[in-house]
Amino acid sequence: MKKSILLSLALLGLSQQALANDCTLEVGVADSMTFTPAALEISASQCKTVTVNLTHNGKLPRNAMGHNWALAKTEDAQAVAQAGWSAGLDNQYLPPDDARVIAATDIIGGGEKASVTFDTSALTAGGDYTFFCSFVGHFAIMKGKFTVTE
Repeated sequence: MKKSILLSLALLGLSQQALANDCTLEVGVADSMTFTPAALEISASQCKTVTVNLTHNGKLPRNAMGHNWALAKTEDAQAVAQAGWSAGLDNQYLPPDDARVIAATDIIGGGEKASVTFDTSALTAGGDYTFFCSFVGHFAIMKGKFTVTE
């Protein structure tokens, strides 16, 4: 009986840890201008907040081949990226205080890491969201689908 209770508690702890891990997304970038993975999914009912950990596995510095992870509605993503180019590296190539940006990390270079944690209450299950790099010229190929499920 005691072993059964301990096993149940251990399994409960593991399942809670798995749920917590589903709300933390690991994303890699490199000098090749790609996101790994190329698509992300979260559950709005399980994740009240989401953390994205971005790791730049390349070698080039942030001013030459910097990357960030930004999230917007798909209909806004390209316009946000283009508006950010004139905002410059000091503003992470994102327009300051732009309400269309749901979440974003700082621009990082080779060997660096950045994270962002954001509330999912503004996201709609089934909504159309895109994550992208806002560094000048990267939007065309550095983007992916961000799916929100129930």
